[in-house]
Amino acid sequence: MSQAVAIQKLLSELERLPGIGPKSAQRILYWLLNNEPQDTRRLAGALIEVSETVRFCERCFNYAEEQLCPLCASGDNGHRKATQICVVSEPRDIVAIERTNEFKGVYHVLGGAISPLDGIGPEDLHIRELLARLADSTIEEVVLATNPNVEGETTAVYLARLIKPLGIKTTRLASGLPVGGDLEFADEVTLGRAIESRHEI
Repeated sequence: MSQAVAIQKLLSELERLPGIGPKSAQRILYWLLNNEPQDTRRLAGALIEVSETVRFCERCFNYAEEQLCPLCASGDNGHRKATQICVVSEPRDIVAIERTNEFKGVYHVLGGAISPLDGIGPEDLHIRELLARLADSTIEEVVLATNPNVEGETTAVYLARLIKPLGIKTTRLASGLPVGGDLEFADEVTLGRAIESRHEI
């Protein structure tokens, strides 16, 4: 394979990454070409390792390298409140909430949000698994932390209707988060206040 073909192949792969356009792909390419070969091999090795070792937690569907993610394991060890479950759409939302240091419970990742326009219904999310977890009589509160947009609100209302009959306290993140925004872009102070001021629905 000639160098020109190899370069074009890498540029095409880089441009497939979210947020990476042609110019960004070129900058990354030139950075890689100007690096020491061992640096590039180390990056390639890390990418391969992640793709081969990271899976979904069997309990909450967060990213994990073992059967359970570190947060679920901490809940089992008593280091987190296993009686509180915070429901989020994606694993990246956990990172945003954890940055606030306000929530000390465990999580459940839905794997998306209800969106009829995109063909995503309740059966496409990890809702059945959430309800199975709630069958445990020790659960005291479910915090619905889906994004404050149409899909997130629809999902929260749907879940609240399912959970309420179980007699479990159900709360939603309070105002402070911009409507139409995503949790991953919220600053720590805004998100922290939203968690502190959550309300029952």
